[in-house]
Amino acid sequence: MSLWLCLRFNQLPLECLSHCEQQPVAVMAGQRIIRINDCAAALGIRQGMSAATVRALADEEPIRLLERDKQAEQRCLQQLCCWAYSITPTLYTWQFDCVQLEIEGCLSLFQGLDTLLAQVTTGISSRGYCAHHGLAPTPKAAWLLSFAPRVTAMAIQQPLEQRLSPLPLSLLEEFAATVNSLRRAGLQTVGDVLALPPASLGRRCGKAFTHFLQQLIGQREDLQADYCPPSSFSDEYWFGYEVKTNNELTPAVQQLLQSFCNFLRNTQLQTNEINWRLIGSDKKLQNICVRSASSNSDWKNWYQLTCLRFEQLHLTNSVEGLVLACPQLQPGQQGSIDLFNPHNQREPLTALLDRLRNRLGLQAVKKLGCRDEHLPEFAMLASNEDPGNEHSTSQHCAQRPFWLMPQPEKLRHHGKHLYWNGVLSMVCGPERIEDNWWQEPVSRDYFIMVDKGGQHYWVFRDRLTQQWYVHGVFA
Repeated sequence: MSLWLCLRFNQLPLECLSHCEQQPVAVMAGQRIIRINDCAAALGIRQGMSAATVRALADEEPIRLLERDKQAEQRCLQQLCCWAYSITPTLYTWQFDCVQLEIEGCLSLFQGLDTLLAQVTTGISSRGYCAHHGLAPTPKAAWLLSFAPRVTAMAIQQPLEQRLSPLPLSLLEEFAATVNSLRRAGLQTVGDVLALPPASLGRRCGKAFTHFLQQLIGQREDLQADYCPPSSFSDEYWFGYEVKTNNELTPAVQQLLQSFCNFLRNTQLQTNEINWRLIGSDKKLQNICVRSASSNSDWKNWYQLTCLRFEQLHLTNSVEGLVLACPQLQPGQQGSIDLFNPHNQREPLTALLDRLRNRLGLQAVKKLGCRDEHLPEFAMLASNEDPGNEHSTSQHCAQRPFWLMPQPEKLRHHGKHLYWNGVLSMVCGPERIEDNWWQEPVSRDYFIMVDKGGQHYWVFRDRLTQQWYVHGVFA
C-alpha cells in the first residue's frame, strides 16, 4: 500500500512575487486578478476582477499589480522539492502548484503520521509558504482531497471513495467539457460519477476521463518520473520587513544552512564554497563568498564561517531577502572518526585556517610548500593556495625542514665530529643534490643530524669545496 501526501500551494503565484504584507498586492494573468493578499481582500478586491475594477476599488490606496511569473513559480517549486527531499526520496511536482510525496515508507522514520505532518507544516510555514494538504493511497486522490477540510490521521481510515464522494466535479478543470456535460445530466459530485457503471461512463466521457478516474481510485497505475536532485543548490529567505542590522540576518542564515546541509547529506554531496546574496530594498545585490579549506556538509561549520564574514559586513541599504547558492557540488567523502570517543577528536588544522581566512581575508594566511626546483633555497615557497590543494609538491619535502636559514652557515669540523651547539650525530643521509651546471655548478650531499638535546638539523657537505654547512632546522 502507498500513502501520498499532496502539498498544494494555492497562493504560489503571489508568494513567489510578493514577500511584504504591508500593502495591498494582486497578481494578474492577462487583465484578470488570480491571487490577492489579505490587505487587498480588505479593500473588497476579489479574484476574477479586472485591473480597472481593482484600481477603482483601491481609489487612493496604493496597490501593487503584479504580472504572473510562471518561471518564478517553478523555481519556488524546485526549492520546495529540495526541502521535501529530506522527508522522502519519492516525490514529484504536479500541475503548476503541487508537490506530491509518497510517505508510507518513511512513517517509521518520523515515528508516525502526526509527527510527520507537524514537521511538514512547520517546514512550510518557516519558508514563508502556505499549503493545503491531502492524504490518500493515490496521488490524484491526494490532490483532490487537498480541497477538502483539514487532513487528520483519523480521516484516512475511512474508505477512499467515501472521502472523495462529496467533492464537486468543478475541481476537475482539466476535463471542463466533460464535467459540463455531466453537470447538465444532473451529476454534481465525484461520488455521483463513481456510482455510474464503468462501461457507460467510458462511452459517455471518453478514455482520458475514464483513465483519470481509474488512477484516482487506484484501479490503474499512475506512473510519474521521480524528482531528481540537481547538481547545484539555491534557496532564498524573504524577511517580509526591512533588515537594517547584521544580527537580524542570523536566524535566516541558520535556517538556510540547515536546509542546505540536509540537502547535502540526503544527496551525499559536499562543497568547499558557498555564496550569499543580499537583496536590498532597491533590488540591488550584495555578494559574499564563504570558503572552506575542506569540503563538508556540517551546517555549524558553515554557520561559524558565515558569521565571521558577516561581522565585517556593512549594510549600505536595508535588506529584504537573502539567497544561499552553491553552483559546484562534489561527491561526499566521509572522514574517519574515533568510534568510541567521537567527541574527543582534535579540531583539524583546516578549521583553524578557515576561521583565520574568513576573518582576516584570503591574502592574510599563507601556506608553505614545495615547487619544482632542485636547490632547496629556491624550492620552498609561501602561497595563498588552499591547504587542501597540493599542487606540484615534491615527495622529498617530507624529509626537508621548512625552516631554512637565509644563508647556509659553516660548521666547525674537528677530527671525525661536526659541531653546532655541541657535537652532532648522524641520523640519515646522504641525499645528493646537483644543479645549476650551466651557470655556477652546485653539488651537495645532505644529511639529517641531531645534537645532544634532540634537535634535528639539515646539513650538507659541499662536494666542490669539501666544506660542511648547516642549512635548516627541523621543527
